[in-house]
Amino acid sequence: MKKRGYRREKDDLGAKKVPKEAYYGVQTKRALDNFPISGLHLQKQLIYAMTIIKKAAALTNLKEKRLDAKIAKAISRACDDILKRKLDNQFPVDVFQAGAGTSENMNVNEVIANRALELLHKKKGSYNIIHPNDHVNLAQSTNDVFHSAIHIAAYLQIQKELLPHLLHLEKALDHKAKQWKRIIKTGRTHLRDAVPMTLGQEFSGYAAVIKNDRRHVTEDAEVLRALNIGGTAIGTAIDTSPHYRQYVLKEITKQTKYKFKPANNLFEGTASIAAIATTHAALKVLAENLIKIANDLRLLSSGPLGGLNEIILPAVQPGSSIMPGKVNPAVAEMVDMVGFQVIGNDTTIAMCAQAGQLELNVMMPLAAYALLNSIDILANGIHIFTEKCVKGIKANEKKCREYVEKNPIIVTALTPYIGYQKAAKLAQRAYQEERSIKELILEEKLLDKKTVEQLLNPKALIKKT
Repeated sequence: MKKRGYRREKDDLGAKKVPKEAYYGVQTKRALDNFPISGLHLQKQLIYAMTIIKKAAALTNLKEKRLDAKIAKAISRACDDILKRKLDNQFPVDVFQAGAGTSENMNVNEVIANRALELLHKKKGSYNIIHPNDHVNLAQSTNDVFHSAIHIAAYLQIQKELLPHLLHLEKALDHKAKQWKRIIKTGRTHLRDAVPMTLGQEFSGYAAVIKNDRRHVTEDAEVLRALNIGGTAIGTAIDTSPHYRQYVLKEITKQTKYKFKPANNLFEGTASIAAIATTHAALKVLAENLIKIANDLRLLSSGPLGGLNEIILPAVQPGSSIMPGKVNPAVAEMVDMVGFQVIGNDTTIAMCAQAGQLELNVMMPLAAYALLNSIDILANGIHIFTEKCVKGIKANEKKCREYVEKNPIIVTALTPYIGYQKAAKLAQRAYQEERSIKELILEEKLLDKKTVEQLLNPKALIKKT
């Protein structure tokens, strides 16, 4: 077995051995030694967003002649390698790390520096040539880079992944609403029989909910476009040039193809993660609504013999290890669990948001992980929900009609003619004697047959909307 080689790197606290093949360096190694907490890592989308900033900074510093062209171009090429996913295994720092994301920022700085050195045919760790702090991190602080990267990563994921999947789900639900606009069924309130409606009307409500959520997520995510990049440590822009912010934002916009803008106040932009909390609040509402819809589908498809059985969900896998033939609403159950996790993430972000003191919120690593985790699982969960559940739902028209015909609550349509009290007594008798409202009305000669048939015609009971 080949012996693993090491190189020796130094920082302010002394020297450490780093695996020879690793692109990360001594500060990353310290983080690995200090924080072996969860085995969870910050999402690659965040790493890529930080890399976009590093490349934008290098090109800006080149433009302003603060970086040698040879060094700036090597840094830029190293960033490109990260963005091409060639170095994905070089970012091993745990989510639960030193505050503000300093360890993660240095991890990125070290990987870029060492890859840039390699591109110049120099040995890893030759920081006298390209230094993680002096060159890669020039005109930057963790406090503006990491914060801005959260905004960039989350905004891009919302635009490219979450919103398209939400629109797809909305269209799938709307298709069902139109497909089933003539299927009359029993409405329910308090889990009890209520007046009739169409299955299409029920699903139109679901489609409208998702449409509203899509609009709210779109609107609330706009706060992420404001970046505190250029504020450096606390918002004073120390160690930057007068035009640095303008140039670096222009480069970020060029790389991402999305227009990002400067924060209105760099001190607020550095001290507060309100934009993250605001964005996630819309995701939490979306999660709550998805749970509601998923649970409705579970109820409507329950049974099939001992439940409502008004709709039939696609069978995606066997539902029991002991009961042959049992099929569960597996995809809807998955949506519930995704929603629960998102709600938990919202509580985590709320705690992070209130825990920032003075000029910096240091709880950003966990807030970043929670936000990006919610976007990721919502996008994936919604995609599966649409494709493996919603699109394949079938209506049990026979069962829907059967419930309407047996439902005494249709007496509601007669209250303007016989009064509420008489109608209530008729409904109670219908339940007790298991007889129809129509039969009892005619028996008591409260209305003539033609009027009763006209008023209790199922189609007349549905208000067209």
